[in-house]
Amino acid sequence: MLRIAIVEDDLGDRRHLQEMIDRFSEACGECCIATVFGSGAEFLEGYQPNYDLVLMDVEMPGLDGLETARELRMLDRTVILIFITNMAQYAIRGYEVDALDYVLKPVSYYSFEMKMKKVRRILAERQGNSVVLSSKGELRRIPVRSILYVEVRDHSLYYYTGEGEFSATGSMKKLEQELEPQGFARCNNCYLVNLMYVRAVNQEQVVVGETELKISRPRRKAFMQALSAYYGGGGK
Repeated sequence: MLRIAIVEDDLGDRRHLQEMIDRFSEACGECCIATVFGSGAEFLEGYQPNYDLVLMDVEMPGLDGLETARELRMLDRTVILIFITNMAQYAIRGYEVDALDYVLKPVSYYSFEMKMKKVRRILAERQGNSVVLSSKGELRRIPVRSILYVEVRDHSLYYYTGEGEFSATGSMKKLEQELEPQGFARCNNCYLVNLMYVRAVNQEQVVVGETELKISRPRRKAFMQALSAYYGGGGK
């Protein structure tokens, strides 16, 4: 299933993109769920990293597409972003916000299909980056990019993700060894944090998404080094 956000202020263009998505979904047999936003501000309000793809209009009143994309990258560094625009020179600046590509209006189905096939290839490559856990008697696969942080409590691991909270038995030490190369670090003995979602760090706390987690003095130096390396290397 592809989860797509359409950020477009023009009603006609929104409908046209939805038609393109429906046509692609039928042609490739992939279930595509699109959520529509009429402005950049509406899209960013309460944003959760639940999308595989964002289709972003460049020219919008208020926050334009590039400004919205800059804000988006502070919240989600890995969601695939494609700009929709009347003028290619605007979309070329997409490298500033790590956009995958752009599509010129009026959007032709052939062009849209080519971009969507590229998106599917990238997502298929990413699919291997997931953890499998036994939760409530069933096996569940969770994409690594959706995990904000993991907490160990009462001999169980609690995974806090954009899609909810999941608990499972397991070893925090073993999980840390698995996820550390993918951009995770411990801020104390209880929390393993996805550095992608760190918004701020002060003397006592790490802000992960909307949650404040305690950072311990013994782990602070290593955590800050890991965070510096992560952003210095452009993330994972």
